[in-house]
Amino acid sequence: QVHVVESGGGLVQAGGSLRLSCAASGRTFGTYSLGWFRQAPGKEREFVAAITSGGGTIYELDSVKDRFTISKNNAKNSVYLQMNSLKPEDTAVYYCAADLYRNGNSWAGRYWGQGTQVIVSS
Repeated sequence: QVHVVESGGGLVQAGGSLRLSCAASGRTFGTYSLGWFRQAPGKEREFVAAITSGGGTIYELDSVKDRFTISKNNAKNSVYLQMNSLKPEDTAVYYCAADLYRNGNSWAGRYWGQGTQVIVSS
């Protein structure tokens, strides 16, 4: 069992930056993958980025490549999403998930946080 809690969302102007944090507890940190997903109003949830137990990173969303960076700090049992050059279309609820697995053409997680709202104003 893994419990994750997100923080760091908020309101930011286009072109600005935010860093989301996700604190994990339960199973030994570093033995499972972690990732970020987002869901914009009226849209399906989409995978943003993941980091494996070994520290490898996965990005499959072209719109965030070169702008978003996922990282983790094993000593703090936390994973982060650094978001730069934010755009209004990045507005969404961002969810942290743990213990990811491949789900068809995308990814899913076995454990989910409650989400943190990110609003990017134009």
